[in-house]
Amino acid sequence: MKKILLGFCVAVFICASALGATTGERNALGSAKEYLSVSAFSYSGLIQQLEFDDYSHSEAEYAAKNCGADWNEQAARQATEYLNVSSFSRKGLIEQLRFDGFTREQAEYGVNKAYK
Repeated sequence: MKKILLGFCVAVFICASALGATTGERNALGSAKEYLSVSAFSYSGLIQQLEFDDYSHSEAEYAAKNCGADWNEQAARQATEYLNVSSFSRKGLIEQLRFDGFTREQAEYGVNKAYK
């Protein structure tokens, strides 16, 4: 019963949050989810991409904060994508992920997961 009630409360909170969003924020969120469905992004990289698409900074930031992305898993996904097309040392791949906007911790997590 507690799990059902908790799930209901979370769903109500998410719906209430979405209802308070502006049209631009909702559209930016939709774009963010579309981007994340086809490629990996860091938090800052996603914001930059959305701003490139002419969303305002606040709309892009809203989308990045509310898209549900696990930034560690995004780093792992990006690291795997890089390793599928090129060769990297561990250090080089961490630095590439840092360049892409991941934190050091996210980059290290991603490389450790992808670099088997």
